[in-house]
Amino acid sequence: MRRQHWRLYALGGGMGHLTRACALTRAAVARGHVVDVLTNSPFAPGLPLESLLGPGATVHRLEAHLDKAATVAAVTAWLGDSTPDVLVVDAFPRGLAGELAALLPTVRAPRVLVHRDLNPVYVERFDVARAVDAFDLLVVPGEDAPFAHHPRAVRTAPWLLLDADALLSRADARRRLGLEATDPRPVVAVLGCGRPEEVVDARDTARRLRGLLGGRAEVRWLVPTVADGAGSAEALALWPALAVLTGVDVLVGSGGYNTVQEARATGTPLVAWARPRLYDRQALRLSDGERIADAAELEGRVASLLQGAPRERPASCVAYVNGVHPAVEGIEQLVLSA
Repeated sequence: MRRQHWRLYALGGGMGHLTRACALTRAAVARGHVVDVLTNSPFAPGLPLESLLGPGATVHRLEAHLDKAATVAAVTAWLGDSTPDVLVVDAFPRGLAGELAALLPTVRAPRVLVHRDLNPVYVERFDVARAVDAFDLLVVPGEDAPFAHHPRAVRTAPWLLLDADALLSRADARRRLGLEATDPRPVVAVLGCGRPEEVVDARDTARRLRGLLGGRAEVRWLVPTVADGAGSAEALALWPALAVLTGVDVLVGSGGYNTVQEARATGTPLVAWARPRLYDRQALRLSDGERIADAAELEGRVASLLQGAPRERPASCVAYVNGVHPAVEGIEQLVLSA
C-alpha cells in the first residue's frame, strides 16, 4: 500500500467532530498515511493531539469563534494549499458555513463524507441531498443517517478513538482516576464536556452526587484539559476518557456520539441528558434506560446502578469491533481506484 495524503475536514463545536476525526486519523496514520486535520473545536488547542495521532498527522487548529467570512477564507486557504489523494468531510456535506458547496468542485481528488444522523430540518432547508451527491463515498459510522441507503453509502460499526487493547486495565484506570489500589469503592465519572455552561453543570452534578453518595462511591468530574476545569481542584484533566472507562462503574454525561458509543462499547452504565443541539438529535441516540430528564431522576438512577455495580469488571472482558478500521480500508480502496 503506497502512502496516501488525506485531508480531513472536521469543523463543528464540542468534541464530537474532533474525536471522530482523531479516530480516523489515528487508524490511517498507523497504516502509513499522512493526514492533515482541520478543526475549530474549542478543546483542540489544549489537547496533545499530535502525540496521540502519530508522526504522520498534522492538526490545523482554527479559532473556535471565527465569523463566517473568516471561516470560509481559512477553509479555502487550507484546501488550496496542496492537492491531497482524498478529502474526507465529517458530518456536514455543505461545510459548517456552507462554504464546501462552492469549494468541492475545485478539489481534484475523491471526496468522502462521514455521514451520521442530522436534524431533518437542516437536511430539508439546505438541500443536503444535492450536497451529498458531490461525494464519491459515504461512510455511515454505526448509527442510522438520512442517506444511509444512498448507492455510494457503506455502513461500519461505531468509530472509537482507541481499540480495546489500548484501554487501561481496571487497576491502572482506577489509579489514573486517583484511587488507591486498596480502595474497593465504585467510581462515578461525570464528563465535563460540550458547551461551557455544560462543563460547569457537570461540576455541579459531581458536587451533588458526592453529597448524595457520601463515602459509598468516589465521584470524579472529568474534563479534557486543565483549562476546561478553570483551574479548579475538583476537576481531573483526563483525555481520552475512553482509556479509563474500564475503571468507571457509572458514567454521567450527555447523548453525544462519542460518549454513547464509548459507554456501550465498554459496557459502562450510562446516565445522560439529551442536550439540545442545532444539528444532532441526542434524544434519539439515547435509550430509555440511559436518558434522564432532571437532577432528581439522575440521582436516583445513579444510586440504583451503584447498588448492582460489580466489584470487578476486568479490562480483559472488554472487546468491541472498531468500525474505523474498515472505514480506512474503504477510503484506501477509493483512492486506489480513482
